Amino acid sequence: MVVPMERDLSRTLHTLTVRLDRAADRMLRAEAGLSYSRFLTLYLVGRWGAGTQRSLAELLGVTEPSVSRMIPVLERSGLLEAGADPGGGNRRRLRLTEAGEQHVQRWGALLEERFAALVEASGVPYATYTEYTKRLLATLDARAPAGSHSAALGASSAQRGPRR
Repeated sequence: MVVPMERDLSRTLHTLTVRLDRAADRMLRAEAGLSYSRFLTLYLVGRWGAGTQRSLAELLGVTEPSVSRMIPVLERSGLLEAGADPGGGNRRRLRLTEAGEQHVQRWGALLEERFAALVEASGVPYATYTEYTKRLLATLDARAPAGSHSAALGASSAQRGPRR
């Protein structure tokens, strides 16, 4: 089945996401000396409660070995601490350092500020865009099969929001 060009939202959203990710990566590398993927790692640990390498890998949509290669880099940078899980086993507990928390606050606020300016410059009201995006996420989460990323979080990201 051929999809008419006027019904190409899925690929348009993908293109937007890729371009936003690249823009965020360029900005963070230039201004913070940190890649966007490393920032997301810090953000997910600090704001979403990704307290283990496994939960972090699930949230990032990458493999555990990929996360285990990134963790030591962030530890050496003084932004993240990883220690043995008190419950035992091979799991490692993750926690932001004070410097990591400051990075998430400072650079997360700047990313949000720049994205809000971009949305407003497009002529789309920020509140409207936010509302529709949250609706799409909630609908996607509601349709997610048990055991998926959304189900593993226990609640919709649009409903629950980040930890404070």
